[in-house]
Amino acid sequence: MRASRLLSIQMLLETRGRMSAQALADALEVSVRTLYRDIDQLCAAGVPIYAERGRSGGFELMEGWKTTLTGLTASEAQAVFMTGLAGPASQLGLGHEVADAQLKLMAALPTHQRQDAQRMQARFHLDTLEWYRENDPTPHLATVASAVWEERQLAIDYLSWRGEARRRVHPLGLVLKAGAWYLVAAVDSKPRTYRISNILQARRLDARALRPRRFDLAAYWAASLRRFEQDLYRGNATVLATPAGLHELAKLSAAVARAIAVSPRQAQADGRLRVTIPIETVQHATGQLLPLAPQVVAIEPPALVAAIAQQLDEIGACYGLRHRRPGRPKT
Repeated sequence: MRASRLLSIQMLLETRGRMSAQALADALEVSVRTLYRDIDQLCAAGVPIYAERGRSGGFELMEGWKTTLTGLTASEAQAVFMTGLAGPASQLGLGHEVADAQLKLMAALPTHQRQDAQRMQARFHLDTLEWYRENDPTPHLATVASAVWEERQLAIDYLSWRGEARRRVHPLGLVLKAGAWYLVAAVDSKPRTYRISNILQARRLDARALRPRRFDLAAYWAASLRRFEQDLYRGNATVLATPAGLHELAKLSAAVARAIAVSPRQAQADGRLRVTIPIETVQHATGQLLPLAPQVVAIEPPALVAAIAQQLDEIGACYGLRHRRPGRPKT
């Protein structure tokens, strides 16, 4: 365990450059005191690590020094071949490079690890696309990716719900979410998100892209998802659901599933459970909840109950059923 951590310290300093004691400790999930002991042991073993004092100081390897350790554990070798990036890499124009890199890695592995890696490739496959969906058309993905890699500004024509607009953006990163590609780019120093399939034209510019200090792509994406849900779900609905209905209800969205998990479940005399879930609008919730009846019945707010009842009446009329005045569902 400690030997692996010592190697990780060398790799971190080699790939990231100077790092503070706290940053190294956080990356390794150890205390700063433990990190200092590890640094002392590495220095005693001849690894040329030196410290810079001051506000921007930290630990750093001697310039040009590289570790000669290239070995992978069996679990690490298997993990590399579980990345499942062949499909997305092909979309970025890097399919051959990924295949070549895996081939070189396979050849460098010991025989027993090579067999494990081959078994992993044969038994695991990652498909990022949701059911009943096709990949978004992304004819400009390669151009956008090139601008991201080369840190160059982009001129794009973008189609949003407001209409078509022309933007000059500073690319910060690419995100693949449920089979759809997104560009995160700064406009007026503020990061924004653009769906690649909505880019009508893209042209890489010679001007260098400016990156906000300490920008973290993963942290930005997580925060933007939280903001999206907060803006999306503007109300709540109370429903009565059978156990089977509750299972289907949780499939509507991650936000609904989380609400069900934390909602106090009040059991009714007939065995149904009373739960509160977030909704976007009455109209949207009507379309979601109607197919789940009678396993899921909305009882609040009144506007949602009335909308579902009206929809049921209109459906009944299409099939020659008698019109019945909407009433409050039985609780």
